[in-house]
Formats: sequence, C-alpha cells, structure tokens
Amino acid sequence: MKSQGVLLGISGVLFGVLLGWILGSQQASGPGGSPAPPPAAASKTQTPPLDLERAADLERQAGARPDDAKVRADLGDLYFEAQRHDLAIPWYESALKINRSNPQVQTDLALSLFYTNENDRALKQIDAALAVDPRHLKALLSQGFIRAFGKQDLPGAMKSWEQVIAVDPSSVEAGEARRQLDGLKGAHPGVAGNGRAGGKRP
Repeated sequence: MKSQGVLLGISGVLFGVLLGWILGSQQASGPGGSPAPPPAAASKTQTPPLDLERAADLERQAGARPDDAKVRADLGDLYFEAQRHDLAIPWYESALKINRSNPQVQTDLALSLFYTNENDRALKQIDAALAVDPRHLKALLSQGFIRAFGKQDLPGAMKSWEQVIAVDPSSVEAGEARRQLDGLKGAHPGVAGNGRAGGKRP
C-alpha cells in the first residue's frame, strides 16, 4: 500500500529524529566515513557551513592524484555534510570509477541522488551497494529512507528496515530502523501487515 497521506502525517515527527541520527553517525565515523541518511532538506536544523579551505585542499590533492579514490570520496563527504549534494555527486561518481566495489561510497552517492530527487537512480545505486555486500547496514537503512520518502513505498521501506534488524539487531542502524518501524506502525497500523512477506522478517 502506498499512501502519501501517511507520509505527510509522520514526516514531521520522523525528520528531526533522522537528522539527529545522521549527524551523530557522521561525527562518529570521522573523516572519510559514510554519511548516513535522512531528509536534511526537510529539517529546521541549520545547514553546516562548507569548509572552503578544506574543499580547495582536497581538490588540489585530487588533481595531483588521479587514481586516488579516497580523496574523491572525502570530497564527496565534505559536500554531503554541507548539504551540497549536487557537488557531492560527481566526486562520489569519480571515486567509484576508480573503485567500483565500495558499498559505503555507493550508499553515499545514492543518498546524494535521493536528496536531489533522483530517486530511481538512488535505488539503483543502493542495489549496486547491496550486490557488493548484501548485509551492508547503511545501504539497507538508506534503502528504507529512499523507498519511504522518495518513492512513497511504505511496505518496501518496512522490509528494508526489518532486514537491518535481522542482520545486526544490536547495531545503531537497527535501533534507528526500529524507531522508523514503530513510527510507521503507530501512524498507520494497516501498513505494518503489508510490509512483511507472509508475516515473516525478510
């Protein structure tokens, strides 16, 4: 069941929680870590400033090291954290041209595409990440966000979040997945039954 009305009803509650999770996850991961999801554009939280000096330094390094995927991913992360997803996308794509099998960078690119309303491309990128690592928690969690907020596919989102919990029930990502599932079930109990195949976890 797809319900835009349900999304509109729950989005205001969930967005603030999601943004807090993404910012905390980014800080914990450190430089070059994978940005975690959620609709920063819909949050009232102030946009982090772009470190222009750091960006210029990383771009110089990228120019001097054409085969360095990490410096390109770091640039993508820098622009992502400043919510300049349009600038993050080409750097993530450049990193993946050098190393096509990095599920974290693939997930980061998917999220940037999601934030620029390219939801179909975002889901294809998540599929690529999960093809490399089917148990990648941030990819699964992000898939849920994109399905719910990008495609209005609530059952599909629930399936993704249930997979996060199944893979690692004690992880931070599983805790966030549980919060999202609880929010959806509380807002629309009928969706819960449709989110599971045969009533079982994926």
